[in-house]
Amino acid sequence: MAKGLNRILLIGTVTQTPEMRYTPGGLAVLEVTVAGNDRVTTETGEERELAWYHRVKMFGRYAEMLVEQLTAGTPVLVDGRLDYRSWEAEGGRRSAVDVRVDRIEVLDRADKGDEQTVSDARGQERLREGLNEVVLIGNLTRDPELRYTPQGTAVIRIGLAVNERYVSRGSEQEKTHFFDVQAWRELAEWAANLKKGDGLFVMGRLVNDSWTTQTGERRFTTRVEANRLERLARGPGRSGGTGAPAKQAQTGGVDIDEGLEDFPPEEDLPF
Repeated sequence: MAKGLNRILLIGTVTQTPEMRYTPGGLAVLEVTVAGNDRVTTETGEERELAWYHRVKMFGRYAEMLVEQLTAGTPVLVDGRLDYRSWEAEGGRRSAVDVRVDRIEVLDRADKGDEQTVSDARGQERLREGLNEVVLIGNLTRDPELRYTPQGTAVIRIGLAVNERYVSRGSEQEKTHFFDVQAWRELAEWAANLKKGDGLFVMGRLVNDSWTTQTGERRFTTRVEANRLERLARGPGRSGGTGAPAKQAQTGGVDIDEGLEDFPPEEDLPF
């Protein structure tokens, strides 16, 4: 399995002054919502601004040090990583993707001019020139399936397993994160040639979405909208590759099939 890469960079404004909370064990937990606008270009060349809101988490003494600085409207830079978690709930297994903060910096934007932010319907400030960038390296959990919208636009959804190694209490630990990646148009048609187990570099923006299933249940998901994809030269079935056969591609005993049930069924997706 490819050596994992998992980073997210955000530049935006704090929407509300956060409140500190503590776990039963006394660990400080601070959750902050950061908001901004993405600028995207449509097929016709038209530029659009798309709003985003991401809740980020920090823990321990670092959270306690920062809580007084992160008031509503404060511009910040967030450097962190995506954290996948899953749990059993009524009706089946559920999953979520959180943003874990490694570093957060308050920005000085006094020389950036007026009207840097826009207010939403709730009176929260959102940075006009925000940054919302995710960079991942992982392996495909399945063969991707190319689809077309009723308007004829190509779209593809990719399941990506990203391996993470870290040290906890003096011993090396390993965790596999499972992320949903979506690509459109020419990029989607290129990605249709990818295979389960292939190593993939992904660059894109983090998107939160919601939809209603065929049974009327409201679901929420977080995915990466890719603007760049690169296939790694090494991997299952690749010339010169050193990976295991795609059917059994593993990392530390974690099969890339694990976690597939956490992705929404294809028929439930909003396209």
